Amino acid sequence: MKLGAVIIDDEKASRDTLNNYISKYCPDVDVLGFGENVATGIEAIKKHKPQIVFLDVEMPYGNAFDLLEQIDSIEFETIFVTAFSDYAIKAINFSASYYILKPIDIDELIAAVEKIKSELENKESNFHTKILIDNIKTANKQLHKIILPLLDGFDVVQVKDIIHCEANDNFTKVFFANGNTSMICRTLKHYEELLTDFGFLRIHRSHLINIDYVAKYNKGKGGYVTLSDGTNIDVSPSKKKEFLSRFVD
Repeated sequence: MKLGAVIIDDEKASRDTLNNYISKYCPDVDVLGFGENVATGIEAIKKHKPQIVFLDVEMPYGNAFDLLEQIDSIEFETIFVTAFSDYAIKAINFSASYYILKPIDIDELIAAVEKIKSELENKESNFHTKILIDNIKTANKQLHKIILPLLDGFDVVQVKDIIHCEANDNFTKVFFANGNTSMICRTLKHYEELLTDFGFLRIHRSHLINIDYVAKYNKGKGGYVTLSDGTNIDVSPSKKKEFLSRFVD
């Protein structure tokens, strides 16, 4: 399967480097066109109708998310190309979209392309990018959707439906408001970094909770919380002050 691609990056040297890498290491990808900003990037996408868009996150006069919001119908998957950007990577990770860091690592490039090829073969294309755009357009963070990778696929859930997360070695057990649970192929630290700005707090080495589901706090050295589903979770003494600050002025 030959995949058409567009590269959008404001730096010509970066466009040329990525184009050369794709030509040499990704034989199933055919670069059809280029863009150097939001406007020319949209033109290239409309003209070439690619299956993959390699998209620089930071550009003059608008970023990658601005560009994606202006596309009427997302008919491609995106591989973001970025220098370190906490905000961008957090948003991308929420939708489990693909990204490669500058300077480009060839193995990361090949892996991202292979994953998208696999999705296209299984008719799962455009999924990640569409969820990312939905999240960007949704102001209420608790309504944002997050993709949770499983051993046999993935779950797509809204943040508001997660009550708490529990560490399980290199996995995370997620507890949902409907009583279901899922074992996720990521560490608790990963979800702590991802969900902290969405009303979640790590109150214990093994537990990350959605503050909206706290029903009661019980005093003690660290104390413990009772969540709305009846679960009791200890609060580490080192986390007690931060936890209480969420409820007491």
